[in-house]
Amino acid sequence: MAAALLHSCDSMVVAMLLFGLLLATFQITGANTGVCYGLLGNNLPPPHEVIDLYKHNNIPRMRIYAPVPEVLQALGGSNIELMVGVANEDLYNLATNMGTAYAWVQNNIRNYPTVNFRYIAVGNEINPPAWEANYLLGAMKNIHQAISESGLGNQIKVSTPFSAAVLGESYPPSKGSFRPDFGSFIKPIISFLADTGAPFFLNMYPYFSYIGNTQYISLEYALFTSPGIVVRDGQFGYQNIFDAILDAGYSALEKAGGGSLEIVVTETGWPTAGGTATTIENARTYNRNLLRHVKGGTPKRPGKPIQTYIFAMFNENNKNPELEKHWGIFYPNKQSVYQIEFSPN
Repeated sequence: MAAALLHSCDSMVVAMLLFGLLLATFQITGANTGVCYGLLGNNLPPPHEVIDLYKHNNIPRMRIYAPVPEVLQALGGSNIELMVGVANEDLYNLATNMGTAYAWVQNNIRNYPTVNFRYIAVGNEINPPAWEANYLLGAMKNIHQAISESGLGNQIKVSTPFSAAVLGESYPPSKGSFRPDFGSFIKPIISFLADTGAPFFLNMYPYFSYIGNTQYISLEYALFTSPGIVVRDGQFGYQNIFDAILDAGYSALEKAGGGSLEIVVTETGWPTAGGTATTIENARTYNRNLLRHVKGGTPKRPGKPIQTYIFAMFNENNKNPELEKHWGIFYPNKQSVYQIEFSPN
């Protein structure tokens, strides 16, 4: 029944959505950076005010972690390019029931024809032995099938965000590889991404690399402020750990048969309080330099902008521990925590 409902929808809906996607893509060509919009706070502004804040600050891309109807309604007609998440707890039903996948796409994608959907992030940071790992690829395949049968497979790509913990080795970058015990889990996902032309999603935080190894990693190397090469790896030189982690990811993909894949950095940022080196100035320095840096590439993949999402739009007071409350570039009252400039062009 779900399949029949999906196939019988008015073709005008598809046409409107396709037009919106093409128009938005034309308008934001060259815009590589977005901001993650989390909702784990009891004092956040309503979604329509958040959308206005994105537009006022020239933030062209947004990541949300679940298809919240109020947010999707507010996004309609905005041309903000959207990555929408599928909750981890939904993976079992999506993987085991195709009708559930059709319904998810109908309710959360097709019912919003003026929203500029670009990516669907199925789950978030799922690794074995978590039970969700058994259903992740199945859920991705079913969502992709439902999207493709809607005629939107070329515009909306399906992937899943991994944390840097999937890397068993990352130094030097050319030695990058996935954890051996994750091979049977991650290689079929990489094959799926290659087959569907979708990118590899990676949440990566130089902040955590720095505080976990301050004896060997300098703050300058983490904040993009090193005056020269810090790590020499064959023909490549690295002045910042962001590039080093990203190229370790590319090396791992090459070893796992995913050399054709692009990595999209689906989360990165720097906290302003609650832990080591958590100052407003460090956060401003990191994100300001990040915005400049991602316009180019990495030593291993030069010349192409790096699609990147800053975490996060707001400080979220319902998160724990304390460090997790302080990643926002805005306070809940919509005032800037620090000034950084986005450019859509």
